[in-house]
Amino acid sequence: MTEWLVQNDTISRLTVFTITFGIMLVLERALPNRKWRPALGDSTLIKRQLVNLSLTAINTIALRALPFISASLASIWASNNNFGVFHWLEFNQASQFVLSIILLDFCIYWQHRYFHYNKFLWHLHKVHHCDKHLDASTALRFHPVEIVISMLLKSFVAILLGVPLAGLIAFEIILNASALFNHANIKLPLRVNKVLKVLIVTPSMHTIHHSTYKEETNSNYGFFLSIWDRIFHSYKSSCHLNKIIIGISEFDNKKVSSISKLIKLPFMK
Repeated sequence: MTEWLVQNDTISRLTVFTITFGIMLVLERALPNRKWRPALGDSTLIKRQLVNLSLTAINTIALRALPFISASLASIWASNNNFGVFHWLEFNQASQFVLSIILLDFCIYWQHRYFHYNKFLWHLHKVHHCDKHLDASTALRFHPVEIVISMLLKSFVAILLGVPLAGLIAFEIILNASALFNHANIKLPLRVNKVLKVLIVTPSMHTIHHSTYKEETNSNYGFFLSIWDRIFHSYKSSCHLNKIIIGISEFDNKKVSSISKLIKLPFMK
């Protein structure tokens, strides 16, 4: 399994992303949680989704243009040089694989939380939060500089822990799929949602994080595992999910309706 992941890195990432995104689009139309409300500057839902998809394309190009910033290369270097906690403590391959996914998710939780409290990083992260409608495409809406910073962090963690390449690939596949899922505009049956959110972040849990209300925005930071929010006291539940206003109150959609405006957003007054 691990060898197959390494040998089929690109195709496995692309396949899981395409299938997950397609399923979410279907479910959003079959089981929507919120109705699409065209706001000032948005003509169609598809136009907005294309803007979000275009951002992820730009982010991919940005990372390709900076090949030295690569968590995969960091993982390979650590493996070739027997560097990192996993190598020093002589963990077996199965333990390394599982712990890589858990500990990388732990680091992404704290990265996300810090982006909300650091003034400069929050300006970058606003690109993600200023979306007035929450659906699977919002999971792709990040500023290129934030993506580069996130990749640098993952590279550092990969070296420090000695994360195996298969574990890193598996984590990134899981992270992307879970982000598409928990941002999706779908209403899960109450029992299903209750069971799932014991372990993973569900759409209802993450919707609260995209509220315009600051106390709700600064909660539920998890992307994959829901346990971190409970352990570190950032979990918040809500009984008024259908009344939550999505986005950032200081922005209207006219200000953030194009790629160029989103790219310039963190640097504008």
